[in-house]
Amino acid sequence: MAAFLLDFVALPILMLAIVLSFVRLLRGPNTADRVVALDLMTTIGIGVLAALAISTDQSVALDVAIVLALLAFLGTVAFAAYVERRS
Repeated sequence: MAAFLLDFVALPILMLAIVLSFVRLLRGPNTADRVVALDLMTTIGIGVLAALAISTDQSVALDVAIVLALLAFLGTVAFAAYVERRS
């Protein structure tokens, strides 16, 4: 039952969220909106990896999710430093 919910409910909802955040990435009026949309897409991607790790019972995907989270955090910190230096 849990695998059914992951495959046919959670993953399609996460994919829809990625599509909607991609629309925000393309239409964002300024750079900050685009960075937030990209950060949201990364966070949703981490959720997809975690759901796939649960569904397939492979913990390797969780290691990839942790590395992706660290890279997303570093990207956000770098953007914040760039915005602070620019103003």
